[in-house]
Amino acid sequence: MLKRVHFGPSILPFLLVAPQIAVTLVFFIWPASQALYQSFLLEDAFGLSSEFVWFENFTYLINDDIYLDTFKRTAFFSFTVAFLAMSTALLLAAMVDRIIKGVYVYRTLLIWPYAVAPVVAGALWVFMFDPTLGIFAYALNTIGYDWNHKLNGGEAMTLVILASTWKQIAYNFLFFVAAIQSIPRSLIEASAIDGAGPFKRFWTIIFPLITPTTFFLLVVNIVYAFFDTFGVIHAITQGGPAKATEILVYKVFYDGFVGLDLGGSAAQSVILMAIVIVMTVIQFRYIERKVEY
Repeated sequence: MLKRVHFGPSILPFLLVAPQIAVTLVFFIWPASQALYQSFLLEDAFGLSSEFVWFENFTYLINDDIYLDTFKRTAFFSFTVAFLAMSTALLLAAMVDRIIKGVYVYRTLLIWPYAVAPVVAGALWVFMFDPTLGIFAYALNTIGYDWNHKLNGGEAMTLVILASTWKQIAYNFLFFVAAIQSIPRSLIEASAIDGAGPFKRFWTIIFPLITPTTFFLLVVNIVYAFFDTFGVIHAITQGGPAKATEILVYKVFYDGFVGLDLGGSAAQSVILMAIVIVMTVIQFRYIERKVEY
Protein backbone atom coordinates (compact mmCIF):
# COMPACT_ATOMS: atom_id res chain seq x y z
CA MET A 1 0.00 0.00 0.00
CA LEU A 2 1.37 3.40 -1.03
CA LYS A 3 1.84 5.75 1.88
CA ARG A 4 1.25 9.41 1.20
CA VAL A 5 3.63 11.93 2.70
CA HIS A 6 2.31 15.35 3.69
CA PHE A 7 4.41 18.34 4.63
CA GLY A 8 3.01 21.06 6.80
CA PRO A 9 3.28 24.77 6.00
CA SER A 10 6.75 26.15 6.54
CA ILE A 11 8.52 29.45 6.05
CA LEU A 12 11.82 27.74 5.15
CA PRO A 13 11.20 27.54 1.34
CA PHE A 14 10.44 31.26 1.23
CA LEU A 15 13.60 32.06 3.21
CA LEU A 16 15.69 29.95 0.84
CA VAL A 17 14.49 31.72 -2.31
CA ALA A 18 14.38 35.17 -0.71
CA PRO A 19 18.06 36.07 -1.50
CA GLN A 20 17.66 35.20 -5.18
CA ILE A 21 14.41 37.15 -5.42
CA ALA A 22 16.06 40.14 -3.74
CA VAL A 23 19.00 40.03 -6.18
CA THR A 24 16.61 39.83 -9.14
CA LEU A 25 14.55 42.75 -7.90
CA VAL A 26 17.53 44.98 -7.09
CA PHE A 27 19.78 44.22 -10.07
CA PHE A 28 17.27 43.46 -12.84
CA ILE A 29 13.65 44.47 -12.21
CA TRP A 30 14.45 47.86 -10.67
CA PRO A 31 17.06 48.97 -13.30
CA ALA A 32 14.82 47.70 -16.12
CA SER A 33 11.84 49.63 -14.81
CA GLN A 34 13.97 52.76 -14.40
CA ALA A 35 15.26 52.45 -17.98
CA LEU A 36 11.72 51.98 -19.27
CA TYR A 37 10.58 55.11 -17.43
CA GLN A 38 13.54 57.23 -18.57
CA SER A 39 13.00 56.18 -22.19
CA PHE A 40 9.86 58.34 -22.21
CA LEU A 41 11.71 61.39 -20.86
CA LEU A 42 13.77 64.13 -22.43
CA GLU A 43 16.38 65.09 -19.83
CA ASP A 44 19.18 67.61 -19.70
CA ALA A 45 22.79 66.49 -19.45
CA PHE A 46 22.84 66.80 -15.65
CA GLY A 47 19.43 65.23 -14.99
CA LEU A 48 18.14 68.38 -13.28
CA SER A 49 15.09 68.82 -15.49
CA SER A 50 13.05 66.43 -17.58
CA GLU A 51 10.07 66.47 -19.92
CA PHE A 52 7.70 63.60 -20.65
CA VAL A 53 7.82 63.10 -24.44
CA TRP A 54 6.12 59.71 -24.79
CA PHE A 55 7.60 57.80 -27.78
CA GLU A 56 9.64 60.65 -29.23
CA ASN A 57 12.97 58.99 -28.30
CA PHE A 58 11.95 55.75 -30.03
CA THR A 59 10.70 57.62 -33.11
CA TYR A 60 14.01 59.44 -33.41
CA LEU A 61 15.95 56.17 -33.20
CA ILE A 62 13.83 54.44 -35.85
CA ASN A 63 14.44 57.32 -38.27
CA ASP A 64 18.15 57.56 -37.49
CA ASP A 65 20.27 55.98 -40.25
CA ILE A 66 23.27 55.67 -37.93
CA TYR A 67 21.23 53.65 -35.43
CA LEU A 68 19.91 51.38 -38.21
CA ASP A 69 23.48 50.77 -39.40
CA THR A 70 24.37 49.81 -35.84
CA PHE A 71 21.62 47.17 -36.01
CA LYS A 72 23.18 45.56 -39.08
CA ARG A 73 26.65 45.74 -37.56
CA THR A 74 25.46 44.14 -34.33
CA ALA A 75 23.70 41.31 -36.18
CA PHE A 76 26.81 40.52 -38.22
CA PHE A 77 29.08 40.72 -35.19
CA SER A 78 26.85 38.63 -32.91
CA PHE A 79 26.16 35.76 -35.28
CA THR A 80 29.79 35.64 -36.44
CA VAL A 81 31.08 35.46 -32.86
CA ALA A 82 28.49 32.82 -31.91
CA PHE A 83 29.26 30.67 -34.95
CA LEU A 84 33.05 30.86 -34.62
CA ALA A 85 33.07 30.32 -30.85
CA MET A 86 30.73 27.32 -30.98
CA SER A 87 32.26 25.64 -34.03
CA THR A 88 35.82 26.03 -32.73
CA ALA A 89 34.86 24.77 -29.27
CA LEU A 90 33.03 21.79 -30.75
CA LEU A 91 36.06 20.90 -32.88
CA LEU A 92 38.39 21.12 -29.87
CA ALA A 93 36.01 19.08 -27.71
CA ALA A 94 35.80 16.35 -30.35
CA MET A 95 39.58 16.26 -30.68
CA VAL A 96 40.17 16.20 -26.92
CA ASP A 97 37.72 13.31 -26.58
CA ARG A 98 40.01 11.21 -28.79
CA ILE A 99 43.16 12.00 -26.78
CA ILE A 100 44.28 9.25 -24.41
CA LYS A 101 47.53 10.56 -22.92
CA GLY A 102 47.73 14.01 -21.38
CA VAL A 103 44.01 14.67 -21.77
CA TYR A 104 43.78 16.60 -18.47
CA VAL A 105 46.64 18.88 -19.51
CA TYR A 106 44.90 19.73 -22.78
CA ARG A 107 41.60 20.41 -21.02
CA THR A 108 43.22 22.67 -18.47
CA LEU A 109 45.03 24.70 -21.13
CA LEU A 110 41.84 25.11 -23.17
CA ILE A 111 39.78 26.18 -20.14
CA TRP A 112 42.18 28.90 -18.96
CA PRO A 113 40.86 31.70 -21.26
CA TYR A 114 37.47 31.47 -19.52
CA ALA A 115 39.05 32.98 -16.39
CA VAL A 116 40.23 36.05 -18.29
CA ALA A 117 38.07 39.17 -17.91
CA PRO A 118 36.72 40.69 -21.16
CA VAL A 119 38.77 43.89 -20.71
CA VAL A 120 41.95 41.89 -20.12
CA ALA A 121 41.20 39.74 -23.17
CA GLY A 122 40.81 42.89 -25.23
CA ALA A 123 44.07 44.31 -23.89
CA LEU A 124 45.92 41.10 -24.80
CA TRP A 125 44.73 41.24 -28.40
CA VAL A 126 45.50 44.96 -28.62
CA PHE A 127 49.12 44.29 -27.70
CA MET A 128 49.42 41.38 -30.14
CA PHE A 129 47.98 43.37 -33.06
CA ASP A 130 49.33 46.81 -32.22
CA PRO A 131 50.50 48.35 -35.55
CA THR A 132 53.80 49.44 -33.98
CA LEU A 133 54.67 46.82 -31.35
CA GLY A 134 52.35 43.87 -31.98
CA ILE A 135 53.92 40.53 -32.86
CA PHE A 136 51.10 39.53 -35.22
CA ALA A 137 51.10 42.94 -36.89
CA TYR A 138 54.85 42.55 -37.43
CA ALA A 139 54.33 39.06 -38.89
CA LEU A 140 51.70 40.38 -41.29
CA ASN A 141 54.00 43.24 -42.26
CA THR A 142 56.77 40.80 -43.16
CA ILE A 143 54.52 39.17 -45.76
CA GLY A 144 53.55 42.53 -47.22
CA TYR A 145 50.28 43.25 -45.40
CA ASP A 146 50.13 46.58 -43.57
CA TRP A 147 47.89 45.91 -40.56
CA ASN A 148 46.42 48.94 -38.79
CA HIS A 149 43.10 48.39 -37.04
CA LYS A 150 43.18 51.96 -35.73
CA LEU A 151 42.53 53.28 -39.25
CA ASN A 152 40.88 50.35 -41.05
CA GLY A 153 37.30 49.60 -39.96
CA GLY A 154 37.29 46.09 -41.45
CA GLU A 155 40.47 45.14 -39.62
CA ALA A 156 39.08 46.59 -36.39
CA MET A 157 35.91 44.50 -36.70
CA THR A 158 38.00 41.41 -37.44
CA LEU A 159 40.08 42.03 -34.33
CA VAL A 160 37.13 42.44 -31.96
CA ILE A 161 35.49 39.34 -33.45
CA LEU A 162 38.65 37.29 -32.88
CA ALA A 163 39.07 38.57 -29.31
CA SER A 164 35.42 37.99 -28.43
CA THR A 165 35.48 34.52 -29.97
CA TRP A 166 38.66 33.54 -28.13
CA LYS A 167 37.15 34.67 -24.84
CA GLN A 168 34.04 32.48 -25.31
CA ILE A 169 35.60 29.30 -26.70
CA ALA A 170 36.54 27.96 -23.26
CA TYR A 171 32.96 28.30 -21.96
CA ASN A 172 31.55 26.39 -24.93
CA PHE A 173 34.34 23.83 -24.69
CA LEU A 174 33.37 22.91 -21.12
CA PHE A 175 29.78 22.13 -22.09
CA PHE A 176 30.65 20.29 -25.31
CA VAL A 177 33.18 18.07 -23.54
CA ALA A 178 30.65 17.21 -20.83
CA ALA A 179 27.97 16.49 -23.44
CA ILE A 180 30.22 14.25 -25.53
CA GLN A 181 31.41 12.31 -22.49
CA SER A 182 27.80 11.67 -21.42
CA ILE A 183 27.16 9.68 -24.61
CA PRO A 184 27.34 5.91 -23.94
CA ARG A 185 30.55 4.55 -25.39
CA SER A 186 28.68 1.44 -26.54
CA LEU A 187 26.88 3.46 -29.23
CA ILE A 188 30.11 4.82 -30.67
CA GLU A 189 31.84 1.44 -30.47
CA ALA A 190 28.92 -0.26 -32.20
CA SER A 191 29.00 2.22 -35.06
CA ALA A 192 32.77 1.74 -35.37
CA ILE A 193 32.28 -2.01 -35.60
CA ASP A 194 29.70 -1.44 -38.35
CA GLY A 195 32.36 0.41 -40.36
CA ALA A 196 31.48 4.07 -39.67
CA GLY A 197 34.51 6.34 -39.77
CA PRO A 198 35.26 9.10 -37.23
CA PHE A 199 33.60 11.80 -39.33
CA LYS A 200 30.43 9.78 -39.95
CA ARG A 201 30.23 8.74 -36.29
CA PHE A 202 30.40 12.36 -35.26
CA TRP A 203 27.65 13.65 -37.58
CA THR A 204 25.27 10.69 -37.30
CA ILE A 205 25.63 9.82 -33.60
CA ILE A 206 27.55 12.33 -31.50
CA PHE A 207 26.23 15.61 -32.90
CA PRO A 208 22.51 14.64 -32.85
CA LEU A 209 22.86 13.50 -29.24
CA ILE A 210 24.42 16.77 -28.10
CA THR A 211 21.83 19.03 -29.81
CA PRO A 212 20.27 20.04 -26.44
CA THR A 213 23.66 21.38 -25.34
CA THR A 214 24.20 23.02 -28.74
CA PHE A 215 20.83 24.76 -28.52
CA PHE A 216 21.58 25.99 -25.00
CA LEU A 217 24.96 27.34 -26.09
CA LEU A 218 23.40 29.03 -29.12
CA VAL A 219 21.16 31.11 -26.85
CA VAL A 220 23.99 31.84 -24.41
CA ASN A 221 26.46 32.86 -27.13
CA ILE A 222 24.08 35.26 -28.83
CA VAL A 223 23.29 36.93 -25.50
CA TYR A 224 27.05 37.04 -24.78
CA ALA A 225 27.75 38.72 -28.12
CA PHE A 226 25.03 41.30 -27.51
CA PHE A 227 26.09 42.28 -23.98
CA ASP A 228 29.32 40.81 -22.57
CA THR A 229 31.51 41.91 -25.48
CA PHE A 230 31.29 45.52 -24.32
CA GLY A 231 34.53 45.20 -22.36
CA VAL A 232 36.38 43.73 -25.32
CA ILE A 233 35.27 46.49 -27.70
CA HIS A 234 35.95 49.22 -25.15
CA ALA A 235 39.49 47.96 -24.57
CA ILE A 236 40.37 47.45 -28.23
CA THR A 237 38.67 50.09 -30.37
CA GLN A 238 36.19 52.07 -28.21
CA GLY A 239 33.74 51.73 -31.07
CA GLY A 240 36.09 53.12 -33.70
CA PRO A 241 37.44 53.82 -36.15
CA ALA A 242 34.53 55.96 -37.38
CA LYS A 243 32.08 53.78 -35.39
CA ALA A 244 33.06 50.71 -37.42
CA THR A 245 32.91 48.48 -34.31
CA GLU A 246 30.14 50.27 -32.43
CA ILE A 247 27.44 47.70 -31.64
CA LEU A 248 24.16 48.34 -29.84
CA VAL A 249 25.39 47.81 -26.29
CA TYR A 250 28.36 50.12 -26.84
CA LYS A 251 26.15 52.78 -28.43
CA VAL A 252 23.96 52.71 -25.30
CA PHE A 253 27.04 53.48 -23.21
CA TYR A 254 28.46 56.10 -25.57
CA ASP A 255 25.26 58.06 -26.03
CA GLY A 256 24.42 57.92 -22.32
CA PHE A 257 27.76 58.53 -20.63
CA VAL A 258 29.68 60.41 -23.33
CA GLY A 259 26.95 62.12 -25.32
CA LEU A 260 24.84 62.62 -22.15
CA ASP A 261 21.63 61.79 -24.03
CA LEU A 262 20.00 60.05 -21.08
CA GLY A 263 16.55 59.60 -22.60
CA GLY A 264 17.85 58.34 -25.93
CA SER A 265 20.27 55.97 -24.21
CA ALA A 266 17.46 54.57 -22.05
CA ALA A 267 15.32 54.05 -25.16
CA GLN A 268 18.19 52.18 -26.82
CA SER A 269 18.59 49.91 -23.78
CA VAL A 270 14.85 49.11 -23.85
CA ILE A 271 15.04 48.24 -27.55
CA LEU A 272 18.14 46.10 -26.95
CA MET A 273 16.40 44.24 -24.12
CA ALA A 274 13.33 43.67 -26.30
CA ILE A 275 15.49 42.33 -29.15
CA VAL A 276 17.19 39.79 -26.91
CA ILE A 277 13.86 38.68 -25.42
CA VAL A 278 12.28 38.27 -28.88
CA MET A 279 15.29 36.37 -30.22
CA THR A 280 15.28 34.04 -27.22
CA VAL A 281 11.54 33.37 -27.62
CA ILE A 282 12.00 32.65 -31.33
CA GLN A 283 14.84 30.26 -30.61
CA PHE A 284 12.84 28.36 -28.00
CA ARG A 285 9.70 28.43 -30.14
CA TYR A 286 11.07 27.30 -33.49
CA ILE A 287 14.69 26.16 -33.27
CA GLU A 288 14.04 23.95 -30.23
CA ARG A 289 11.67 21.86 -32.36
CA LYS A 290 14.71 20.52 -34.20
CA VAL A 291 16.48 19.60 -30.98
CA GLU A 292 16.55 15.89 -30.16
CA TYR A 293 16.20 15.04 -26.47
